[in-house]
Amino acid sequence: MVSHLNAASCPLLVVKVGSSLLVEPDGRVRRGWIETLVADIAARHSAGQRIIIVSSGAIALGARRLGLEKGGRASLSDAQASASVGQIILSGLWAGLLEAKGLTAAQMLVTLDDLEDRRRYLNIAATLDRLLGAGAVPVINENDSVATQEIRFGDNDRLAARVAQAAGASEVVLLSDVDGLYDRNPADPEAQIVPQVKRIDGKIRAMVAGGSSSGMGSGGTESKLDAADIATRAGIGLAIASGLRDHPLAALDADAAATWFAPREGANARKAWLGGRLTVKGRILVDAGAVSALGNGSSLLPAGAVSVQGDFRRGDVVDVVGPDGDVLARGLSEYDAAEALLICGKRSGELAAILGTVPRSVLVHRDQLVLL
Repeated sequence: MVSHLNAASCPLLVVKVGSSLLVEPDGRVRRGWIETLVADIAARHSAGQRIIIVSSGAIALGARRLGLEKGGRASLSDAQASASVGQIILSGLWAGLLEAKGLTAAQMLVTLDDLEDRRRYLNIAATLDRLLGAGAVPVINENDSVATQEIRFGDNDRLAARVAQAAGASEVVLLSDVDGLYDRNPADPEAQIVPQVKRIDGKIRAMVAGGSSSGMGSGGTESKLDAADIATRAGIGLAIASGLRDHPLAALDADAAATWFAPREGANARKAWLGGRLTVKGRILVDAGAVSALGNGSSLLPAGAVSVQGDFRRGDVVDVVGPDGDVLARGLSEYDAAEALLICGKRSGELAAILGTVPRSVLVHRDQLVLL
């Protein structure tokens, strides 16, 4: 068994299952394959490991039942209607198969807003903790019946990583239709799986942008890298592995091919939540001096800011952007956008005269800021 996936080193594992693994192209359930996955989950549960399932498939299942074209994705209303029907089918499927193995399923439907809002994020974490403590197997999906394009994850890869953060998981396994990240287009006979990624840097991003890992679907590879970035930033390892074989988790135990993303050390829960957010309210543009200071662990001072973008309030999440246009940090603003704009480039001694009140000395405090 891969050492970091056993119950001793990984007491809580998040397993994401893609739609293509659960549902045939014609909308029928791949029940036989799902039974092998549930058998793997039951074996791990018996060994003392707790499992969270992040499951796709609701829209595809609902579209077949309703007879809707294009897999239920012809329009937003079709997708939402399909999800409403499909969620019942999907939850019933998981509940029945898990019950056959003596396990209790629990359904949770979440939206992007639920995990971006700090209070709701903590509520989700508390609910998951109680369910897992009671021995249940949470089955989570995005609430596509109400989520619109503006407030949805759009994929369950990133959702799985955010759920892993909230639950305090040790590892995430993304079961996909390919067996890992390739160093070039898998159609190339020389293509090889990248067995381990220690850091998601520009080289890895450029490789993916160049089409090196086609086969996961449009945007699929980038969403998996985003998920890996979210997870590893929180000190959580992540694997991309094939779910096309039966007993996919047992195959990983037997060292089946996969790409492993190593967790970062020294992760902080609140900063991981900030770094993993997918929505921000605005941007603060900074100069080269601020870039250097932030890299050394300092707070963002008004003197290092050049300009602001967006309409944000104090306490909102903002990106900090360097002179080259790259986002280098994310944090909670100490000022509204209008006030922040007034004090850009100003020294601390000038702030009171500009604002007419005793000011806060920083734009973003280092305790509320995470480098990206």
